[in-house]
Amino acid sequence: MLPMIIAIFTMPTQSDSTGDSAGGFTECLGNGHTKLQPAARRVSVQGRKYSYLFGFIGLLSWTVAEGSTGALEEVTVTATLLTEASPARHRCGEDAGERGAVHLENMISLAPNIASSSGASRNRFFQIRGIGERSQFVEPINPSVGVLLDGIDLSGSGGALTLYDLQQVEILRGPQGTLMGANALAGLIALRSTATDSATREATAGVENNGGRQVGMRLGGTLGDGVSGRIAVQQFQSDGFVDNQWLDRDDTNQRDELTGRAALRWQATKHALEVAAYYTDIDNGYDAFSLDNTRSTLSDEPGEDDLTLKAARLNWEYRGGAYDSLLQMSHAKTLSTYSYDEDWSYVGIAPGWEYSSFDQYRRDRSMSSAEWRLQSDVPASTRWALGVYAREESEALRRDYTYLSSPFHSDIDTLTTALFGQINHDINAQLAGFVGARVEQRDSDYVDSVGVDHSFDLSYWTGRAGLIWQYQSDQQLHVTVSRGARAGGPNAQLLASIDALPEAGQGTLSGLGTFDEETLLSLELGWVTFWPEYQLRSQLTLFAMDRQDQQAKASLVIPRSDGSTAFIDYTDNAAGGKHRGLEWEATWRPYESLTWRASIGLLDAYFDDYISATGEDLSGRSQPQAPEWQYSLGATWALHQRVSLHLEAVGSDDYFFSDRHTVQAPENHQINASLSGELRSWQWTLWARNLTDSTTFTRGFGTFGNDPRKEYRLEAYRQFGEPRVVGFTLHYRFMERPK
Repeated sequence: MLPMIIAIFTMPTQSDSTGDSAGGFTECLGNGHTKLQPAARRVSVQGRKYSYLFGFIGLLSWTVAEGSTGALEEVTVTATLLTEASPARHRCGEDAGERGAVHLENMISLAPNIASSSGASRNRFFQIRGIGERSQFVEPINPSVGVLLDGIDLSGSGGALTLYDLQQVEILRGPQGTLMGANALAGLIALRSTATDSATREATAGVENNGGRQVGMRLGGTLGDGVSGRIAVQQFQSDGFVDNQWLDRDDTNQRDELTGRAALRWQATKHALEVAAYYTDIDNGYDAFSLDNTRSTLSDEPGEDDLTLKAARLNWEYRGGAYDSLLQMSHAKTLSTYSYDEDWSYVGIAPGWEYSSFDQYRRDRSMSSAEWRLQSDVPASTRWALGVYAREESEALRRDYTYLSSPFHSDIDTLTTALFGQINHDINAQLAGFVGARVEQRDSDYVDSVGVDHSFDLSYWTGRAGLIWQYQSDQQLHVTVSRGARAGGPNAQLLASIDALPEAGQGTLSGLGTFDEETLLSLELGWVTFWPEYQLRSQLTLFAMDRQDQQAKASLVIPRSDGSTAFIDYTDNAAGGKHRGLEWEATWRPYESLTWRASIGLLDAYFDDYISATGEDLSGRSQPQAPEWQYSLGATWALHQRVSLHLEAVGSDDYFFSDRHTVQAPENHQINASLSGELRSWQWTLWARNLTDSTTFTRGFGTFGNDPRKEYRLEAYRQFGEPRVVGFTLHYRFMERPK
């Protein structure tokens, strides 16, 4: 059955403020300019006594949807149903070059209430306000954080999020169901490539420690009457920051990443046609965990973390009369290989105790989608958008594992159809309202090589509604309520293992073979303001989110009849969860030569009455990947007309890596710095990330022992994050030849 939705989405009269992004979002420009747009989403409360307060305030919440008249600098928000002009903006760094950033993981700490986790060569799993996946092995996943690259759905492929030649990255916090349905329970990360008509002729080269080097080229601009094009290619390589003592190598965790993008656009009076192609080849090593919990590993079979992305899109726009017609057709194919040395050691490390095994996952994912929208084009007090969407995707997995008698295969095919829409209405000169909704039908068929065969035919609805009050030209309040959903699915590994378990427990476990839909209700209050006399912009958001039937990762250790044990991962629906907090972002320019930027996120996220399948009571425990506070503070000082200095401090509280153990990432503080300048056609940047070499961790385990030298005593293991990295980047801009 085809889903249906009607949306009402309103914005202030005097500025086309955003409705769909009113949940607050952070915008980071990858090609240089990074902005934190309205309302950040990060919260943390130091005690439960504040929960009721945040719940009440959240009732009035809707992130900063930026409004204001001409006083606030206009920033176009692209990751919304209706294109809105958003005046307030906050940069999360002058540009990605200030950090030498080549991947989204290098910029994510600037956005409050955003976290990331690894278990791979890159931090490829993202969490927004304490919600998001942390790993993937056998099971197919339904993403909580949606990812779009120029409208192409790349959810679940975080390793491919390289930044070269991106115009902007928008992070929308809170449910974004009107945009992505059940794939954006926590929020949305939208990457947008540089426009084809942006005149660029530039070559880039850079070096950094740990054997890092990069080279890139991008060309773009007008090609003729109504025709423009762009092409960009970058190669980045690094030896990584792990030394393999056993193999005497320093490149077993290396990075080798190629990014290529090309687009061609034809613009006529009323019609526009654009085609684009994307190619990303990630050929990284994966050798990150050490039995000694150091950056020195002992593995004799280092793994790999590879991904090849091939994608294309076709966009057609018709703008004329009383409405616009927008059509996008896209296709993306990703081939990935994820493998690792499971014993983290070599044969002979502890004779009589040791074991040796290797685990490899190869995924072939294909996605084709089409979206058509009609939206009003005539300025009026009521604006609307209505659309239909269809996506067909398939994912095939092959697992080669030492302890399997033959490779494991699984296939899942999913067809998603949806109707969505929104309406924006100006109630009067100061007050506006919006309502948006989406209904989708998702039909999935799952089958694997051990006899599991399940079909799911489910419907989901998501939406949001709110008010925006422009009580002064430079002051704006927002209140919103939104509902998100995350699709259910099969616990394939558990279903495939039931027959091998004692009969006494098979009946109980069969009830865990599938998990249900998760829903989330979010309430937000946002305040955005601009004081021109102080050149100060400020954005404040308070929010409260209630999760029902929360999907939580769990595991079982089950004894077999022969005395051995089975370790099984599965997903269970927790009773619920609460996520409440505060986010504040500001930009202050006291002098022409000095700009300050700051952000703070507070978050109180915990389980509500949750008893795990093992009987453990996790009620009241903090959610994983949910630090109670985060901050960033940065300043850019123009030392000279052509030389500037940027200093930045970022930090976060400790947090649990998982809900299955108590291993934590410690409190962390980092300093980043850069010195930039230009001379004629040359631009240069000397930069440093984590200048003080602070120790960070990106993944942690605590439910098993893996060291045969200690007779497999239970202990905590952690994957190290990036140490101090210092580099130099050089850009050369080719001058146009005189005609």
